[in-house]
Order: sequence, then C-alpha cells, then structure tokens
Amino acid sequence: MTFECKKRLVDYLPLVEGRYSFNQKMSQTTWFKVGGVAEVFFKPAHARDLSHFLKNKPSEIDVICMGAGSNVLVRDQGIKGCVIRLGSGFSEFEIDGSNIIVGAGCLDRTVVMRCLEEGISGLEFLVGVPGTIGGAVAMNAGAYGSEVKDLLRWVELMDEKGKIYRLASSELSMDYRHGNLPKGSIVLKAAFQCYKDNSQIIKKTVDDFLKKREDSQPIRGRTGGSTFKNPKGLKAWELIDKAGCRGLRIGDAQVSEKHCNFLLNLDSASAKDLENLGETVRRKVEETSNIHLEWEIIRLGM
Repeated sequence: MTFECKKRLVDYLPLVEGRYSFNQKMSQTTWFKVGGVAEVFFKPAHARDLSHFLKNKPSEIDVICMGAGSNVLVRDQGIKGCVIRLGSGFSEFEIDGSNIIVGAGCLDRTVVMRCLEEGISGLEFLVGVPGTIGGAVAMNAGAYGSEVKDLLRWVELMDEKGKIYRLASSELSMDYRHGNLPKGSIVLKAAFQCYKDNSQIIKKTVDDFLKKREDSQPIRGRTGGSTFKNPKGLKAWELIDKAGCRGLRIGDAQVSEKHCNFLLNLDSASAKDLENLGETVRRKVEETSNIHLEWEIIRLGM
C-alpha cells in the first residue's frame, strides 16, 4: 500500500475507539498557524487504543507524535503518514505523597496549577513553557534555571510496536533540551519527585514567572517559543541581537523585537518564510560570532 493509492486510507487502518481525520490542516493545530496537511491525524482514546493502532497499522505508515504544537514548525508540503495527538485519555494526574504522576497529554500550565492547589512545589518553572508534559519530557524542557530532568523519576513509554515499558530517569542520559528517549517511543506518563510547600509561596513563584514571561516574550503572537538552543555559557537572543537580526523580516515572518529568539508569523507567513528566516539568523550569527546556533523548534514534514 502507498499513500498515492486512490483507495481511501481508512480501508487500510485498524478500527479504533479514537478518531481519525484525513488531510488535516496542520495550520489549525500548531501555534505558528502554518503548514500543509497531515495525511492521517489520529487522536487515540487511551493507551490501549494507541497500542492497538501501532500493532495493527500497515508498516508503510510512518508515525509522528505531536503535543500541543507549540514548539513545532510543519513545512508547507505537509506530513506524509500519521500524526498522533494525545488528548483527554492521557491526562491523568495522581498524587503519591509529594510525588506526582502525570499523563503525557496534560498541559504544562495545567499541571503547575493543579500542583498549586495541592500545595506541591518543584514544577513551577513549567508554568510558562507552552506544550504538554509528554513534549516537556521529550525535549527536557526548562526555564528559570530548572529543567525536567531535575525532578523526573521515571517515564512510561510505548514503543513502535505498541509495547508499554518504563525507564528510570537515570537510564535516559537527559541533557540540555534533549530527553534522549529511545527512537520512535511515545511518552504516556511521567513521575516527578516534588515536595510539599505553602500554597502562598508556590503562588508567588508562579506569579513571578508568569510576569517575567509577559514582560519579556511575545506570548500573544503566532510563535513557536524559543527558536534556538542557548549555546553553552551563552544566550541565543544576545547573539541574534548582536548579529543585527532583531525585527528582521522575510515576508510576514519576523524576528520578534521584544525577544529576538522568537520568530513570529505576523499574518500570512508560510512555513518556508519562517524556516528561511531562521536559517538567515543562523548564518548571520555564525558570520558575526562564529557560533553555530542549533534549532530548538522541531521542523516536521517535506
């Protein structure tokens, strides 16, 4: 079977409890609001449903798991194969003393606010990180001097064949903005070692982080979050500013004037515009500072 067949794709896919969409416009599912279509878009009902899909799908169908679409740039030609998005069936939140177990589909901010209600501290830094817990683990998300690996105890994963297994954080060798998860694995849930604290103290920390984010980042624009990783001992935004790229535009793609490690879709930018702008920034930084910036945003598709 190939995706060029005229026969409907649904004829080749296993029956599931969740929902399939076909030719899903990825511009409707990512924060940049750009990108072509995904040939198949699957929202499994729960882990058993996802496992059934992976075990029974045709081997020709490639699979990509996507969180909230916040740190992703989908190219204009779209995505061949199936994009999986984990929804409410992957949003559990369990408390075991001061430990928490969180489903991969939970939004980072929702988890922080739930912890605040329970007087549990440690994950406040995630309040300003857009996306889901699954994505946060996969990229070892961090902010304000903390990162996921500091508190992660274990992660429950599903492999490409639908088998569920668990790895301790010590088995992952997580590093800066990289979770080092096994190739093809999908995060199902994660456990974090937190601690009890006064809710008022937690709330103050959360409020401080939200204010810092409001003051320094273009949070109301069509953006994908931090575009490039910080080189060791340096800040990407300072290198970009030094290269004269603050406010730089290609079409409706712009380097944010508020925080120049953010790219913006001002209105009708294409994914190509945004990617070309990012590559232009990288080239200018290399010319001025002799430093090679690495993309933090994940670029998907053709």
